[in-house]
Amino acid sequence: MSAPQYFETPHGRRLAYHLHPGKGPCIVFLGGLKSDMEGTKALHLEAWARAQGRAFLRFDYSGHGQSSGTFEEGCIGDWAQDTADILTEVVNGPVVPVGSSMGGWQALLFARRAVKRVAGMVTIAAAPDFTEDGYWASFSDAQKEQIEKEGRIEIPSDYMEPYVITRRMITDGRDQLVLRNPLELRFPVRCLQGTADTAVSTETAVRLLEHASSSDMQLLLVKDADHRFSDETCLRLIEDAVAEVLSLAETVG
Repeated sequence: MSAPQYFETPHGRRLAYHLHPGKGPCIVFLGGLKSDMEGTKALHLEAWARAQGRAFLRFDYSGHGQSSGTFEEGCIGDWAQDTADILTEVVNGPVVPVGSSMGGWQALLFARRAVKRVAGMVTIAAAPDFTEDGYWASFSDAQKEQIEKEGRIEIPSDYMEPYVITRRMITDGRDQLVLRNPLELRFPVRCLQGTADTAVSTETAVRLLEHASSSDMQLLLVKDADHRFSDETCLRLIEDAVAEVLSLAETVG
């Protein structure tokens, strides 16, 4: 595995990334909470993009993987700024974000910030607004009191060690919500969601579909697929969705 390049953001964070040149729009993989750019989906999609002669970027948010900082220091807004910074300085031209879980929220935030840069989008178990509608809404009164007093709380994960959720992540998340105000997506969008996902519900996927304004947005529910969405069948579905979005983007372009 080749060593990553590093980008020093205007906000003082050092982000690790891999950029493969090729035909645009550039495919940008946006990982999930506490995930890194070495995951199965990111590496598989990079190999696919290379075989297609496509430009591809994967990177680690601050506090993730090989980038600077610690996870506990970060929040949704910080990672949205990381995304905007690296896409502004490292990638030229239009992009197709492929957002997994929290990365789906990040893709939507980037589209809201720089809609003219986005040629299309693919989401995989997108988790918009999860700090409020998932974490905070599910906390007991005792947990809410703990996070207010102590500034942090640990919650179990089905996929890794417990998450440390900070008061800052909750309060900042309220400034990043995308399902409360109009969400206009002026490009083709393909959303993928497993019905056996225990981290993001099918109800969340349907809510996003119903809330967003788009002339070409589709949701594919995959029976028995879990949150990882990384078996052979699911990886092929991701390839197909990205290929379709790229084809539509190029037709419009």
